[in-house]
Amino acid sequence: MTVAVRTAPHPGRRAVHRAWWVAAVTMAALVAAAGFRSSTGALLEPLEADFGWSRATTSGAVSLNLVVYGLTAPFAAALMERFGIRRVVPLSLLLVALGSGLTLVMTQPWQLWVLWGFAVGIGTGSLALVFGAIVANRWFVRHRGLVIGVFSAASSTGQLVFLPLIARLADGPGWRWAAGLVAAFALLLVPVCWLVLRDVPADVGLTPYGDDSAAVPTPRVVRTGAARMALRTLRESARVPTFWLLMATFWICGWSTNGLIGTHFIPAAHDHGMPATTSASLLALIGVFDIVGTVASGWLTDRVDSRYLLFAYYFLRGLSLLVVPYLLSPHVEPSLFVFILFYGLDWVATVPPTVTLCRQHFGIERSGVVFGWVFASHMVGAGVAASFAGWIRQAQGDYFAAWITAGLLCVAAAGLCLLIPRARPEPVAPDSVPARDDLDEPVTDSM
Repeated sequence: MTVAVRTAPHPGRRAVHRAWWVAAVTMAALVAAAGFRSSTGALLEPLEADFGWSRATTSGAVSLNLVVYGLTAPFAAALMERFGIRRVVPLSLLLVALGSGLTLVMTQPWQLWVLWGFAVGIGTGSLALVFGAIVANRWFVRHRGLVIGVFSAASSTGQLVFLPLIARLADGPGWRWAAGLVAAFALLLVPVCWLVLRDVPADVGLTPYGDDSAAVPTPRVVRTGAARMALRTLRESARVPTFWLLMATFWICGWSTNGLIGTHFIPAAHDHGMPATTSASLLALIGVFDIVGTVASGWLTDRVDSRYLLFAYYFLRGLSLLVVPYLLSPHVEPSLFVFILFYGLDWVATVPPTVTLCRQHFGIERSGVVFGWVFASHMVGAGVAASFAGWIRQAQGDYFAAWITAGLLCVAAAGLCLLIPRARPEPVAPDSVPARDDLDEPVTDSM
């Protein structure tokens, strides 16, 4: 195969690099995926009131969603390596819109499990942080950690944009309006993603942003089946102890964020007499602070050893969760606001250093799929936590044991981070860029 070598644009040009347009659309897609993901906590009680379903039934659907969401990630990463992000992302958005839209006509618990658990789980799992990590690794050399931090904050941005509105719609016109809103937004993004996204900078004759080499890297042809690639990467990575340390710590990360806070904070606050709209606004406020915390974490990841950052994040998160049961009340006291601020800054600040450690220990070409498996453990942990907390609430009448368990697990994760060995230095720029398998001819389209 012969691929034409194309030079990068003249350094004197002041036009915005295509990488930033791709990053902007990636951010929008991540926000859309997070919109329905963040809505589950606000919709638990409206669904139970509307259909008479138990907390175990609704929490079980959320758990299935979280597990499917996570397990989809490594296979979605492999699909993006095989067929390209430009094909996979619009199809994933369509699946999110389909799953969210069909909830408008569901009548049985199994339909909730199928739509929330599988359709939305697979669709949003394909648009998870793995997608952002692949885009950042392919399109950026300079500011890569910062960009990963911005992408990580997208989940909080989706929570910030959608959650208060979803809670108000559920409390007013009804939860169906909330589900319809997410479906409509996902549909609107499909043509935007198709027009703007490209799989690699070489598709439009560019080098990654910050790569000052004179020629565009020759794309690596990927012909291995997506499932085979994902499973082979798992088999090879499983031989490395660092992989299991990253899996364990991110499993606890998922337990303490999406699984507990994301799913049960609103019902837990309601148990203490706080209105659902107030607790939803607090959860959205966590998202506001997380945008700041995660972007700052990305900036720090470019400068500080990722292992020490993870130690600090998990240890401080654990301490904050241990005090939550004593802060909840019918009103927002200053102490609860301090928790919202503190916890928000740490919500998904763990993502940039975890992505960086995957790249440092497993190489840029495999890091997307490796992080996919690590992210899968995150969402499995979240799924277990969602069911565990629901069971605790049903058996004991409150969430006290769930908060304490999550706090202690985070302290344990902090200790595990110090066992991760130091990585070898990374090269300044990647030698090759993985791409889909239909790049036998030069691509000439540009934006």
